[in-house]
Amino acid sequence: MGLELPFRLEKIARDSNLAYFLLFVASILLFVTPINGNNPLDVFCPSDKDNYTLGSPFRNNLEQLLGKLASRTAKKGFYSSSAGDGTDQVFGQALCRHDVNRSACGDCVRNASQEIMNKCNRKDADIWYEYCQISYSYSNFFSVINYLGQYPDSNNQTQNVSNPNELSSSLKELMDGLISEATSASSLFAVGSLNFSSQERVYGLVQCTRRISENDCGNCLVQALGDLRSCCSSHQGGTVVSRYCNVRFELYRFYYLHSKGFGKARIILLVIGILAGSLLLSLALGVYVARQRRKRIITGDEERDENVLLQKLPKPIELSISKGDLQCSDDMLVMDLATLRVATANFCVTNKLGQGGFGIIYKGILPGGNEIAVKRLSRKSWQGMEEFKNEITLIAKLKHKNLVRLLGWGMDGHEKLLVYEYMANKSLDVFLSDPVKRSQLDWSARYNIIDGIARGLLYLHEYSVPKIIHRDLKLSNVLLDIDMVAKISDFGMARIFSEKQNVANTRRVVGTFGYMAPEYAMEGQFSAKSDVFSFGVILLEIISGKKNSGFYLTKRASSLLKYAWILWNEGKELEFVDPFLLKSFAPVDVCRTIQIGLLCVQEDPADRPLMTDVVILLESGPAVLSQPKQPAFSVGRDIPLDTLLMPESSCTNDIIASTMSPR
Repeated sequence: MGLELPFRLEKIARDSNLAYFLLFVASILLFVTPINGNNPLDVFCPSDKDNYTLGSPFRNNLEQLLGKLASRTAKKGFYSSSAGDGTDQVFGQALCRHDVNRSACGDCVRNASQEIMNKCNRKDADIWYEYCQISYSYSNFFSVINYLGQYPDSNNQTQNVSNPNELSSSLKELMDGLISEATSASSLFAVGSLNFSSQERVYGLVQCTRRISENDCGNCLVQALGDLRSCCSSHQGGTVVSRYCNVRFELYRFYYLHSKGFGKARIILLVIGILAGSLLLSLALGVYVARQRRKRIITGDEERDENVLLQKLPKPIELSISKGDLQCSDDMLVMDLATLRVATANFCVTNKLGQGGFGIIYKGILPGGNEIAVKRLSRKSWQGMEEFKNEITLIAKLKHKNLVRLLGWGMDGHEKLLVYEYMANKSLDVFLSDPVKRSQLDWSARYNIIDGIARGLLYLHEYSVPKIIHRDLKLSNVLLDIDMVAKISDFGMARIFSEKQNVANTRRVVGTFGYMAPEYAMEGQFSAKSDVFSFGVILLEIISGKKNSGFYLTKRASSLLKYAWILWNEGKELEFVDPFLLKSFAPVDVCRTIQIGLLCVQEDPADRPLMTDVVILLESGPAVLSQPKQPAFSVGRDIPLDTLLMPESSCTNDIIASTMSPR
């Protein structure tokens, strides 16, 4: 893709001792780089949060917390902590852009600490500069990741490029690559550029705060990228900032790749570097030796983790095969790494089908000609190990036409691989993102997909033994086979429920912004009703042809759910429908299906139907439907509905209010 990779010397360092010398010198040069950035990009001071007063315990705790941020953030580029206790406790974090030096980082955080108190006296606030950001709150926002994108006023330059369509396409390719790069980097940061014409180039930057997982980082960046393309695709550049991640693009290089123009300071440093060359080489060798020793320790830890995992896997599944052979264990194939390398052309990028939360998925062809999809789990964390175990032990025996079937698995050293049936039409996300493919989905095809997803969820919730809650249902986890049959995939985050269990809680919220039910995103509480919420979001996305994650209408509505709710209340449901469907549906059917979607995304879980009810409603023709209540808007950006009118819907002749209560 031609990405420029800044300060990635740590990768080179694995190949030569000389690189450690270069890395050391580069770090000294970077330390003194003069960088300016004194004006804030944006300040978020929410009006719905309580005020604090001068001299109050909260204010004193805030001052104590902010006082620690500058020096401690400058050391590693990120710092998070809290001050005080009880109702006056303050949680805070500071993050510097990874390509700036320590001095500039410290100066920026000190400036931001003072400015955030000058500009806001709320108990929850964020401030963003070009080189750093600070967030604080009365609540522990480290435990629950809730995306809330902001758009700085600097997003105001209109385009002046030769081919805007090429820019849009190249921007997506560039940013998708940077997101993949950042989520696999310890810094959770990446920059790069890509040509979109013979003389024009687009530059991009993505970064997450350090206290979130690579999966949460990826989800946040995807959400922010959707907002960036929505708000700024017609501009020469754009920035979307949030508490947990930031994205930016420009038509010029705005980030730092190397040091330039140091004048006398640079000359002095170079002289010092030459005179102290032997010392630096000695230090570099010491770093190399320490790194190798640490690598051996980490390798040993990973091997112990994998041994623990193998002990927990079902006994019939064993790694007892020879290279290149296949053995059937119950209904599962066990494959060795060599077989899957051949099948995927050594995991060639041209065979890449997509990327999930914990790994990349590749197309493969077995010696007999059978096509498969191979998920190569990330080596980086135990989360990948947990997903690996979860898929094998939980999902292996599930068989339903609307669930993607796990065919087998393999493990070799650090490699953990899951093998699925191949879906020729990839994901529903691919279809809805591509105008050409989306135009091929008429109302009948979309309705069948909606019904298929509903039936797959119904099986998991009611007929599977044990009962399973998916927890990460979204467009990219709905795959389409050669006949356009919808199949739910990716059960790495799924959880088992006992026969009599209805609700569970978790301290670690996993999932995807835009699809998580509010009770799950805010309180960690999940149930079959949280899957129903995700299904409702997907249903509305299928009908509208728009994604909730990338929806952007400043004056009309701030989310796809709110947009659907407003139009339904105004009796203008047909304005919500994808224009590609205008010649292939009956208005009554679409109005009815939108209403089912709104029933599924109601804020109170008790108001949402179960999947049993949803399947019945989808197939029962002109049956009676209850009136939906306001959807949950709290899981994304919100604009008050001060002037919302409530006229009768244009579909009330066929969809009548009733007292049907979801079970």
